[in-house]
Amino acid sequence: MKRQLQRIHTWTLALLTALAFAAPLTAAAEPAATAGEPYTPRGSIARTAFTTAIEDREPVDNLVRVPNTIDRIYFFSDLRGLDGEIVTHRWEYNGQVMAEVKFRVGGGPRWRVYSSKNLLPEWTGKWTVVVLDEAGWPLKASMFEYFDAAQTAPPTTP
Repeated sequence: MKRQLQRIHTWTLALLTALAFAAPLTAAAEPAATAGEPYTPRGSIARTAFTTAIEDREPVDNLVRVPNTIDRIYFFSDLRGLDGEIVTHRWEYNGQVMAEVKFRVGGGPRWRVYSSKNLLPEWTGKWTVVVLDEAGWPLKASMFEYFDAAQTAPPTTP
């Protein structure tokens, strides 16, 4: 019995020694994030555009002000270095999230995506679309103004 306990003690000591040496190697292989470390997103947004249509995966125009006679608008994003991640277009109006559209970015260094939003004529004001990375961090925010076409006087010619 004493011999059996001695073997168990020896095996336990060997196992604890192995774990003690393996733990620092594991910690070095996966550095822990600290609260003071800033988050650095992977990838970037090369360009964005609000547009009335998408043709051949490209926006047909680039709008900043949109009359409320247009009832649908597209948001285009040219993504770089985000392959394999999930990216979100978050549509916001008056501090409220109106829609979230998620995309799984395919392989390759460049990926173009777009989402669209149907707009009601009374939803005038400033709209924002935020492009979020997989962790929920904003990569880019773009704005357009949806205005009441009946309230805007046509430009006068000199």
